[in-house]
Amino acid sequence: MTIAPTAPARTDAEPLDVAALVRAASADDHKAAESRGYIVQLMGGELSLEEYTRYLAQFGWVYEALEERGSREGDPAVFDPELARMAAIEADLVALGAADWRTAHPPLPATAQYAAHLRSVSDDDVRYLAHHYTRYLGDLSGGQAIARLVARHYGATPEQLSFYRFEIAEDGVVRYKRGYREAMNDLALAPEQVDALIAEVRTSFRMNSAIFEALSA
Repeated sequence: MTIAPTAPARTDAEPLDVAALVRAASADDHKAAESRGYIVQLMGGELSLEEYTRYLAQFGWVYEALEERGSREGDPAVFDPELARMAAIEADLVALGAADWRTAHPPLPATAQYAAHLRSVSDDDVRYLAHHYTRYLGDLSGGQAIARLVARHYGATPEQLSFYRFEIAEDGVVRYKRGYREAMNDLALAPEQVDALIAEVRTSFRMNSAIFEALSA
């Protein structure tokens, strides 16, 4: 399923607020993901910097798969290549003493499943957008709180938390997030595409939850 780079504007009705629809439809899945025991413990200061390193390494496998698609000619504006996180993740893992993360922290089965799924949807722009939205908008939102908590509870240094620093907008993260949602709406997706997007966003949250469950096992 391909997103047309310049979709025709709707003339018979107000454009759908796709971002708002997605957010509302996936709210329960989002809440379930962020309330998993492992995440609550990690963000509550009950674990350790070593456990945070383990967490970040698992998501290194996820972002590697997410960003393998790369930028493509004709991509819509929402697929901003400046959002890429893999280089920052690897730099953080080096700073955390886990330069050998690929061997020291191989993908858990849930991680491997998510990475494989990401590769399987990379040619379907709508389904790929769902994971792009879930991961990057999450990093721009809750990720900022994660960085503050990991620094506060475990003494992580700025060099260990570059994953959460986005140098993408002179006007700041809040304005960028608004622009991201506007770019989603500008796609003028057809109703069946919106349904596919919502379903895949919910899948993304469930697959993230599975990783958190595996980390706590």
